[in-house]
Amino acid sequence: QVQVVESGGGLVQAGGSLRLSCAASGSIFRINAMGWYRQAPGKQREWVADITNSGHKNYADSVKGRFIIYGDNAKNTVYLQMNSLKPEDTAVYYCNMMTMKDNWGQGTQVTVST
Repeated sequence: QVQVVESGGGLVQAGGSLRLSCAASGSIFRINAMGWYRQAPGKQREWVADITNSGHKNYADSVKGRFIIYGDNAKNTVYLQMNSLKPEDTAVYYCNMMTMKDNWGQGTQVTVST
């Protein structure tokens, strides 16, 4: 079983920055990719960014140029540096550690005020 824990959420003013962290532990054979998703109130969960174990990164258009994903494979950890935050970035952010299946964390709240 894989445990996934996110941290780093909080309240920030528009234009500010936050860094989210996510660590996986437990019975991990191989993490193929690590990703961040978010779910705003009343909306479906959406993909934000991911990084493969070879270091290839992908971003949703809505965050490209503002968010940076990076990981530490040795520590089974992934980070999301969020800059120039906007009120529409407000959501619960979830981490997904992709092994042979998806492994989700409990989520961390990010609130961006005007």
